Amino acid sequence: MVISELLPNLDSGLTTLRTAGWGAMEILQSYYSGQNQTNLNANEDKQDGPVTAADLAANQYILATLQATFNPEEFGYLSEETHQGNEPLPQDWVWIIDPLDGTRDFIDKTGEYALHIALTYRQRPVLALVGMPEAQKLYYAIQGQGCFRETKAGAITPVKVKPKTELESLTLVVSRSHRDQRFQDLIDRLPFGDRHYVGSVGCKIVTILEGQSDVYISLSGKSAAKDWDFAAPELILTEAGGEFTYFDQTPVLYNRGDVRQWGGILASNGSHHGALCEQAVEILAELDQNN
Repeated sequence: MVISELLPNLDSGLTTLRTAGWGAMEILQSYYSGQNQTNLNANEDKQDGPVTAADLAANQYILATLQATFNPEEFGYLSEETHQGNEPLPQDWVWIIDPLDGTRDFIDKTGEYALHIALTYRQRPVLALVGMPEAQKLYYAIQGQGCFRETKAGAITPVKVKPKTELESLTLVVSRSHRDQRFQDLIDRLPFGDRHYVGSVGCKIVTILEGQSDVYISLSGKSAAKDWDFAAPELILTEAGGEFTYFDQTPVLYNRGDVRQWGGILASNGSHHGALCEQAVEILAELDQNN
């Protein structure tokens, strides 16, 4: 599949995506810094956590910007803030959007929040952006064309991961919290040399791009991460030379109806990816047998 053949307006699409990214980041920062005085505390209760005014404002801006170029009849829109039901969207092309990944970090003022936008074609990401508002950077990727870092000043540079040779030297990036006992037991038994504690998924994947970490793991428990947590981070990582798969090393699929990503997912800079997946499967089988 060659995205430029499937999406003839790729260049203008990428420009629209980057415009949406920078504009939405400005909105998020205006709330984060207090320039916009709307209450940052949760203004709406949802089963999946707090929704702030910043989420909703950024989401509205992203949808308006993308839909001006990408007709909603041809392009589906799957957003954390507007998602309803359990049926997959019918379009081959689907935008998957998380206007604010790391809402709790945003509210707690850790700075570790991100913006995710991805365009998928038949359940796989082909165009993606992860924005880092507090770092004033965005990372974007096109399937088959690489991953790039863009600064607020307009400097654009290609990004490649930096694999390591020794398994025991790998650093795991993980949240400070949100770990049930099964997940904790898993990561405790995997042979990582160090751990790096970071907020949102987008921020975690960026630490792999920048060589600060090597591996990220998601394991569902009573709940699971959603499509919008992974679609954009996956493509920026894989286009930078990394890997992002289920534990059985099959590709992650999106827009399947149930937006929850059950099971285990491992993202890495490519170092020992297969071996870590195999070890994770073996450890979980042993843990489940003993419980």
